[in-house]
Amino acid sequence: MTAGRGCGAFVALGSNLDSPQRQVLRAMDEIDALPATQVLRRSSLYRSAAVGNPNQPDFINAAVYLETELSAGELLSGLLAIEQRHGRVRGEPNAPRTLDLDLLLYGDRTIDSPSLRIPHPRMHERAFVLQPLAEIAPDAVVPGHGPLGALLPAVAAQRVERIHAG
Repeated sequence: MTAGRGCGAFVALGSNLDSPQRQVLRAMDEIDALPATQVLRRSSLYRSAAVGNPNQPDFINAAVYLETELSAGELLSGLLAIEQRHGRVRGEPNAPRTLDLDLLLYGDRTIDSPSLRIPHPRMHERAFVLQPLAEIAPDAVVPGHGPLGALLPAVAAQRVERIHAG
């Protein structure tokens, strides 16, 4: 891939089933292997309590910054295929999962379609997304919500623990 031709994007990763750390680390490599895509930064791994359904194992979370020549829709399709290879079953919301890949930001674009919303809804309310993102892109701006640094204080009470350096 030629530097400067692609679009920068951020992806959040999470898992709480079937060796979650291994799931997340393997998915980072699989994202890097997508066509016309290169992962440029990887966050540390973080442990967080499950949101919405607390009676399940803690999650392992991370974020990556990548450059891609894929459209946002093509990138999303690639991420969904990786989830499927990891045995992701989509059922009830906030259920345990082997792998969750969320396209958070795609350049500075705002997208609102039936299949894709960017910035990712609720990302600005979740420490398990914002802390790994802040590690790899402290100056990031979430369209419609503002600079990452201004969003972090509102989620400071949510338990997120860095467990493995990126």
